[in-house]
Amino acid sequence: MDGHGRATAPAAGTVLNALATGHGSAFAIDLETTAEVDLDGSGTFAGEVADHPDADTRLIERCAELAVDRWGADREEETGARIRTESEVPMAAGLKSSSAAANATVMATAAALGVDPDPVDACRLGVQAAKDAGVTVTGAFDDASASMLGGVTVTDNSRDELLAHEALDSHALVWWPDQQAFSADADVDRCKRVAPMAQLVEELALDGRYGEAMTVNGFAFCAALGFPTDPLVEALPAVDGVSLSGTGPSFVALGEKDALESLADIWNQREGTTWLTTTRQTGCQTT
Repeated sequence: MDGHGRATAPAAGTVLNALATGHGSAFAIDLETTAEVDLDGSGTFAGEVADHPDADTRLIERCAELAVDRWGADREEETGARIRTESEVPMAAGLKSSSAAANATVMATAAALGVDPDPVDACRLGVQAAKDAGVTVTGAFDDASASMLGGVTVTDNSRDELLAHEALDSHALVWWPDQQAFSADADVDRCKRVAPMAQLVEELALDGRYGEAMTVNGFAFCAALGFPTDPLVEALPAVDGVSLSGTGPSFVALGEKDALESLADIWNQREGTTWLTTTRQTGCQTT
């Protein structure tokens, strides 16, 4: 152990938005956030986001602080750290950039301390940091667990409880416009009005029918959050599933590569970025 740790965590797409019922579902996708942590004994936690000098660093600072409190409390000389994150994941686009940053930071801090924590426990620590930093409404255990574990998860966010976790092997197409939508600003009351649809989505997800689940979710939450449904309609019926991801503004589709390439030709006509990738079976990893 040299007081330095590095970890990567994947982004995630949405099957079920947890704002309506407190239950959510997400799957890891192959876009990464990397965190590097150096313990420095300064007594303070200072964060930096690469290429975003004005970014809010409270989340990654709180992640490192909680991790040191949990696993390094008997090492007073190691209190304090410098944290730097770098990401392929666009910020505030609904692709779980905060969850990926939190997971990577927690695990990088654990590595710097010479600790190999239980992944779910580490995930819950990042969720607590997100709540403390005010960057999440639901706690985002669904997003965080998918990013930490890989594959697809279904969760009870009110209890940070994992209800289901399994592999999900598919190509994925993501489109995000040149705008941001912060989860903490979402209209929760409007989302709760689509709770009956969210309950249906959860039933489908727990039955392993993730494509159908995310499509129902997409139409329900586009309506609740005021996003257009055109990207959903353009994807059907060729894809396995398509949804607004998180609280937007990005959309994500799952399906065969050929179908997604054809969809990319359509989505590319919109302003923004279209990215063809895959789901991820591996989650957060120290490197």
